[in-house]
Amino acid sequence: MKIDNALVRQYQEQIEKHSQKAFEGLYRLFFARLFNFSVLYVGKKEVAEEIVNDVMIRVWKNRETINGILDLETYLFVSVRNASLNYLSQYSKYHVVIEPESNRAEVISMDDPERELEWKEIYFNLNKAIDELPEQCRTVFKLIKEEGFRYKQVAEILNISPRTVETQLFRAIKKLDKVMELYLESPRKGGQKKLPPVVLLVCAILCCI
Repeated sequence: MKIDNALVRQYQEQIEKHSQKAFEGLYRLFFARLFNFSVLYVGKKEVAEEIVNDVMIRVWKNRETINGILDLETYLFVSVRNASLNYLSQYSKYHVVIEPESNRAEVISMDDPERELEWKEIYFNLNKAIDELPEQCRTVFKLIKEEGFRYKQVAEILNISPRTVETQLFRAIKKLDKVMELYLESPRKGGQKKLPPVVLLVCAILCCI
């Protein structure tokens, strides 16, 4: 079904003004397509429905900046795709970790309670560090690492240059690397081996924080 871009833009303008009626119209316009799209990934209708609802709720919560999104249709589909992939990663029993010394991949079972606790601790500290990033830096990082947008798309969404996007992402990664390096260097219970920084990168990519 071809989407009326003029109608979508009209909805965006009204939603920015806190129009629930416009939001309901946008929801009805995209729900079926987004739902079927998510089902292709997760294979479960109830999960797909929850994913689409979460994405749409996020749109409503961020309604004051919705007009800054130049291509809302692409934004919604990319968001649903990544949320679907996040679901698959989060509920998989296995994660892949690259060992820095040998550069070999290791498959780790998340059924191991001790290892799972380590991952949860990493997620907590990484999330905290991300929340403490400067606003634009944090927004760029989340759009690229969580939502899966490309530099050019983020630049259009935020109305900044691709070069600025690249700079802000670099600053975010550099800041997070320093914060997590301090965490990894801290003493761990029972003399456990510290997890290498590359684990954090895999964590961020697979689970999108």
